[in-house]
Amino acid sequence: MTPAKPTRVIFFGDSITQAGIQPGGYITRLKDRLAKENKGNDYDVVGAGIGGNKIYDLFLRMDEDVIAKQPDVTFIYIGVNDVWHKSTHGTGTDPDKFIKFYDAVIKKLQAAGSKVILVTPAVIGERADASNQQDGDLNQYTKFVRDLSVKHKLPLVDLRKTFMDYYQKNNPDNKEKGILTTDRVHLNEIGNQLVADEMYKALVAVK
Repeated sequence: MTPAKPTRVIFFGDSITQAGIQPGGYITRLKDRLAKENKGNDYDVVGAGIGGNKIYDLFLRMDEDVIAKQPDVTFIYIGVNDVWHKSTHGTGTDPDKFIKFYDAVIKKLQAAGSKVILVTPAVIGERADASNQQDGDLNQYTKFVRDLSVKHKLPLVDLRKTFMDYYQKNNPDNKEKGILTTDRVHLNEIGNQLVADEMYKALVAVK
C-alpha cells in the first residue's frame, strides 16, 4: 500500500498571507492544528502571499506561484489593498476590474484542477460602528467576493462578517486597532488564531 498523496493547499494572497507562514501566523497555526488532530500528513499547506498585492497581481503571478505547484485546494484571500491603496497610494482597483480579474483567477485555477475557496477581506480599521474610513468600499468589495462565490458555487470564508461580529462583542471602546490587528489591517495573535480557525473549518469541509 502506498500512502495517499497529501492534499496540497495553497493560500494565495497579500502581506496578511505572507505573514501567515511566520511563527504564530494563521497558516502556521492551521498546520499546528492539523498536526494535533492527526491530520498533518493528510495536507501539504503552502503560503503564496506577497505584500502589497492586489487581485491583478495574483492574476499575473498565478501560473508560477500557484498553478505550477499543482494545488488541490486554493484559498484566494485578497481585497484589502484593492481598497486601501485608493487612499494610501492613489491606486487601488476599480470595481469592474476587481470583478473581472477575480473571475479570471477563479476560472484559471479551476481549469488547472484546483478546488477554490474564496475569502472576503476582513478589515481596514477595527471600529465596530461602521465609522472606519474605508468601510463603505470594503463592504462593496466584500459583496463582490460573496457574489462570485454564489456565481461559481464556491465555499466562502466570510472574514468580514466574522470580524465584525467579533467586534460587536469584544470592542466596547470602539478602538481602531489592537483587537484582532496590530495596525488596523495585519493580524495580531488573536486575529491569526481566529483566521486559522475559520480557514480550518473550510478546509476540512472540502470534499
